[in-house]
Amino acid sequence: MVASRGGTPDHPAWYLNLAADPEVTIQVGPDEMAARAETLEGDARSVAWDRMATIWPAYDDYQAKTDRVIPVVRLEPLVSPPEPVPSSVL
Repeated sequence: MVASRGGTPDHPAWYLNLAADPEVTIQVGPDEMAARAETLEGDARSVAWDRMATIWPAYDDYQAKTDRVIPVVRLEPLVSPPEPVPSSVL
């Protein structure tokens, strides 16, 4: 996700909320799952930014309008640990 807010000087409120509490619930199609938000930095951000700007070229315009580095956020699904197998089954 790109926290562009159209290139305004301030981060969008949703990004500030994710930065403060990165544990979220997301929905992909009909499936809901727990996920963790991570703000990308360095090479990971550059790669993601290039990919997102290819999809939505206006992101480059937004970045040119502001002094802040527009955050790029990855949502990583959290995998629940498997249920322990009872010893009687082993």
